[in-house]
Parts: sequence; structure tokens; C-alpha cells
Amino acid sequence: MSILKKLTIGTAGVALALSVCLTSVQAVAKNVTIRVQSVIPAKADEVHMLKEFAKDVSDLTGGTLTIKVLPAGAVVGVKETLDAVDKGLIEGGFAWTHYWSGKHPAAMLFGSPVAGAGVGIDNIAFVSWFQYGGGKELYDQLWKEMGVNIKGFMLQPVGPEALGWFKEPIKSMADFRKYRFRTPPGIPGQTYKDIGVASVAMGGGDILPALEKGVIDAAEWCCPKPDLVFGFYKVLKHYYLQGLHQVVVNADLYINGDVYKSLTPLQKKALEVAANASLSKAMSYRIYENGKALKELTEKHGVILHDTPADYFPAYMAAAKASLEKNAAKNAFFAKVWQSQKDFAAIAVPFWAGAQTSNAKLGQAFADTLKKK
Repeated sequence: MSILKKLTIGTAGVALALSVCLTSVQAVAKNVTIRVQSVIPAKADEVHMLKEFAKDVSDLTGGTLTIKVLPAGAVVGVKETLDAVDKGLIEGGFAWTHYWSGKHPAAMLFGSPVAGAGVGIDNIAFVSWFQYGGGKELYDQLWKEMGVNIKGFMLQPVGPEALGWFKEPIKSMADFRKYRFRTPPGIPGQTYKDIGVASVAMGGGDILPALEKGVIDAAEWCCPKPDLVFGFYKVLKHYYLQGLHQVVVNADLYINGDVYKSLTPLQKKALEVAANASLSKAMSYRIYENGKALKELTEKHGVILHDTPADYFPAYMAAAKASLEKNAAKNAFFAKVWQSQKDFAAIAVPFWAGAQTSNAKLGQAFADTLKKK
């Protein structure tokens, strides 16, 4: 028998064995359904991407692990989502980890590290820190620090988020301070209060009704596509893209710890692989979708795009740094996570920021040619 024929038969044998093993694993694996309640409405882009993640998990497990996405408030209130997962009232939840900063201040450093953690970390650099700079290990420790029975998966990095929407143009911080402004909860929102902005935290689904009723008169949510979906342009027309409060923001999946432990090794691996894929897919999806949405907002809905006032940046950065230092002094785990981000940034940011500068200038030059048409 020729060597080639032996190799061919051997390869076929290995493939058959692997197929039998996978079939056997699937045969003994219990069919598991994890109900995941989101903190935002079903129409949101984040939910669309969450469902893509769920499909990947189902495909990777041969259908033995199903993630069923429930809308906000389906079982418990939005603010009770994490507690409900911890107690097993629902198997899973989907939110931004900084929502739970009340349980531990370090949650902000994973869900929304204010002003790029004060060291220039953007969404792509954040994923680098998370996957290769020690971030994932600290993220796993976060739940123990919180005292909750949770297994978390980071899924959707976004950023930088827009400064937000206003009734009239703002030319300075003095103008900005005239408005009641919807902000995220936790340190990013508190930092706005520290620079004299009337910050009001509320859930995404409540923003448009609050604007329509005059409860608030300016707002931020995310980026052009989500902002378009939520319909803020119906009330406000002045839009500012450059903001510091959420240079990075991540939407995550939370699974009850006992439910996670009951899964097979294959099902656990499928969650890990699909989560890593989601980190990339979320960024890819957002770039194109936000571009299309910004074009629609400005060309079809009369939205006017502005540059953020120059005095915003030093004011917010100084307040963000003070807040980070204050929390680090009070909480050892917060200090540990922030130090990890600073150590990573000292190595990665000089390269990444420098490399991105040329691309940003090239992109802006091209964008400027479009304005002339």
C-alpha cells in the first residue's frame, strides 16, 4: 500500500473518530435553554447582535444549547436583572456591566471605563487588554468581589460614543450646563455632575418619552445607529459626535453560575468561542451601520452635526481623573484593575495612538472631500 493511500485512510479514520466523538458528546448532552433578559427593547441593535451570538452558540453545540432572548422587563424590572440571574429567577441577563457600579465601583472599569480609563484606551485597545493584557482574569474576579453567583461574557465593545443631542448649538461648557442631560449611571454620569452638568441617569427606553415630556432637554445614548433607532432626532436636531464619557463601552452576557457549571465542556467552549467572535463582529457591524445611520440622520432628518466645544475636553478629563483616583484610593480591587489598565496602556497606547493618527487624518481628509460635493 502506498504512503499516500495510508495517509488518506488514516486521515479518514481520524475524521470519522472525531465525528463519532462529537456525536457522542451531543448524545449525552442535555438540551439546555438559557433565558436571557435584556435591559433594552427588542428593536435595539445590541439585541440584534445578541441573537447572532445565540445562533452561533446553537450552531456550535448542534442545537443542545439554546439562548432565548427576552425583552426588557419580561420577568423582572431592568434594575433587578443582575440580582435575578444571581438568584436563578432567570438563567441569564444582558446589560452593560457599569449598570452594576452600585454593587462594586470596579464594574465601571469593565463596562464603561470613563474617558478611556484616563489613559487613552479605545474600544479596540480595550479588547486587546481584555484578551491578552489580563483583563479577562480580572473580569472573572469581579463577580466574586460583588458576591454574586455569575459567569460573565463580554460580547459587544462600542465606542467612542457620541457626546449627544441638544435643542440648540452649544459653544462652550457654559452653554452645556444650561441643560438637563441624560447620562449613563455610575462614574461617567457622576463626572458630568462634577463639572456642573445637570446629569440625569435613566434607561434607554425612557429617554425619548422624557425628552418629549420635557423631563430632560438633552441626552446621550450611544452612536448614530442606536440613536436613530431610538428616534431622538424627532425632538432634537443638534448632534455632537465627540465625547469622553464612554470612549469604550461594553454590553455583556451574565449566566447564573449554577446553570453554567451544569453545562458540558463543549457547551462552555461554544460560549467562549462565540463570545470571542462577537467581540469582533460587534465592532465590524457598528462601523458600517453607524456610517449609514449618520448619513440618514443628516440627509433625511435634518440633523446638524457639530464639533464638541474645546473646553469640554480638559474639564471632563480632569474630573474623570479625579474620580478614578478617588475610587482607587477607596477600593483595593478597583485600584488593581485600574493599575492593570494603566500598565497595559503604557505599552500599547503609544503605538496604537500613533498608528491611528495617520489613519484618522487620512479619513478626515476624505470626509472633507465629501462635504464639498
